[in-house]
Amino acid sequence: MDLVYIYGPPGVGKYTVGKELSRITRYRLFHNQLSIEFVMSVFGFGNKAFNKLVLKFRAEMIDEAAKDNVSVIFTSAYAKGLNDSIVKDIVRRVRRHGGRVCFVRLYCNRKELLRRVMSKSRKGYKIRSAEFLDSLLRKYNHLSKMPFARSLEIDNTKIPPKKAAMMIVKGYGLPAA
Repeated sequence: MDLVYIYGPPGVGKYTVGKELSRITRYRLFHNQLSIEFVMSVFGFGNKAFNKLVLKFRAEMIDEAAKDNVSVIFTSAYAKGLNDSIVKDIVRRVRRHGGRVCFVRLYCNRKELLRRVMSKSRKGYKIRSAEFLDSLLRKYNHLSKMPFARSLEIDNTKIPPKKAAMMIVKGYGLPAA
């Protein structure tokens, strides 16, 4: 089982690249927004129950996929320090079942990030304004790489999602369907 863990700041293109990678590899795509929307159907964004359940469902989903040898692409923003123990728990779950975790850090220049955050394709997402993105980037370190794991780093400022996905396939020797 492979877990391709795509991370980067909100709006960088994690979901878009993940969709392309899923199409190429036939790995299942588990976009972080799925767990957020699922829990938001009952609990308000960011309250204690919301946070607990989102983390629980993500971890359990990945754990079950690892048990059943189902390769998954998981997308999520990463905040250095804040999310370290959560990521390490996911890695532990995957490796406990003989799987491997392939980290991919997406990043782009600030101007492009702001353009993407405000695009129509983000309809339904909480983060759709430059002001909100700036406040998140000031509050959390979403721009750094994970200090405890090797990551394939891709600057997708000017490259299309399909090319970024192929870079991941080549970088980790993933199967191309």
